[in-house]
Amino acid sequence: MDSDIERNEIPGDLQGCRAVVMGVGRFGGGVAAVRHLADLGARVIATDVADAETLRSSLTELEGIEVEYHLGGHRREDFEQADLVIVNPAVPRPWSNPYLQAARDAGARLLTEIRLAIGDRPAGHLIGITGTAGKSTTAAMVHHALTAVRPDLDARLSGNIGGSLLDDPPPADASIVLELSSFMLHWLAGDGGRPEDRATPGIAAITNLAPNHLDWHETLEHYEACKSAIAEPSPVCNGPRLLKPPDQVDGPPIPLSVPGAHNLGNARFAVRIALEHVRLRDPASVDDDLAGAFRASLSSFKGLPHRLESLGDTAGTRVFNDSKSTTPEATLLAVGAFEDPARIHLIAGGYDKGADLGPIAELASRLAGLHAIGQTGPVLAAAGAVPHEDLDSAVDAIFARARPGDVILLSPGCASWDQFSNYEERGRAFGAAIDRHRRDREG
Repeated sequence: MDSDIERNEIPGDLQGCRAVVMGVGRFGGGVAAVRHLADLGARVIATDVADAETLRSSLTELEGIEVEYHLGGHRREDFEQADLVIVNPAVPRPWSNPYLQAARDAGARLLTEIRLAIGDRPAGHLIGITGTAGKSTTAAMVHHALTAVRPDLDARLSGNIGGSLLDDPPPADASIVLELSSFMLHWLAGDGGRPEDRATPGIAAITNLAPNHLDWHETLEHYEACKSAIAEPSPVCNGPRLLKPPDQVDGPPIPLSVPGAHNLGNARFAVRIALEHVRLRDPASVDDDLAGAFRASLSSFKGLPHRLESLGDTAGTRVFNDSKSTTPEATLLAVGAFEDPARIHLIAGGYDKGADLGPIAELASRLAGLHAIGQTGPVLAAAGAVPHEDLDSAVDAIFARARPGDVILLSPGCASWDQFSNYEERGRAFGAAIDRHRRDREG
């Protein structure tokens, strides 16, 4: 069943090991890594460029854990004296980072939280899903389908989609669905650490590739290389099964409740991924009935927060939160999910990752309104968008002109880091602005 899989013990005996966690963060991975390393007997230093006040919620979760903190900046000596460094994969340009270079020069081992979480699990139990757009929804659909149809596989969802397997380790024989970012793959499957620590999954799925995160990768070639590394042989898997979406989305119907032809494409790809995973783990059980069961199960898939999430109706307008849209391609897919673009009031813009925003700007003449926010707002405004100081003022302006039957859509096409700490915070702020208008109308 897993004949092409080798086991690789990660991280080994850490008793007394000098371990540095680079990036406590606020999203769980750094906190989980600190707890995990401390439980294994390592002497842990947690360091972050953010200060203690900024990291208050994460530090509260670590109360009672024996850990030394160096916050508000990194110290070179921590990295020079480390045996092991757990790197936040989003650290900018890690290949030229002086602290990481100091650790490499001193012979330290460099890993990430996701590599710790995979551990020595067989690659046949691992499904890796990456791509520029659609990876989150596709991963969630695969997890939903496996959970509904094959509960015996005890499928878990993790990776870039949030949460850490280190906090709640699945059983040894569980199926793991991982949404993997290009940053994660640089370390996990690419050239980020030692060759012997590389790991690729038994099923490697790539939804699509388009320019993204060029501020981090510096070149399109490096971005594409990191994404494509998911399908390269590694010590964990001699030959991942590479899957890509079919060019055509024709096929048996899938009764989805989430809007958009792109989500139908995501669903068809998810069914194929789930089938291939079961074929790898339990080939005798794969038949036409299994495919039909996976398709039927997706009728109860309600979508993900911040990914074309319906926030209901307000004053006769439909409101959708697509804050997870951080590329122009994702914004175009969101707009295309609705029948009449002339009824859409689109809020776009944010942190400048170096992507070409021309495709979003070109929507201006076709929409009921294109409203620009954030660092890239002036670029969109120069092409005809209405500029706004912040998200609240954009929502106010839209409600002043929206008519019953219109759609209010937040689909920024840019990262959130100029005005928000992450896309979730941006989506919550949008929801709060919408709720404020609802209360005003009701009161």
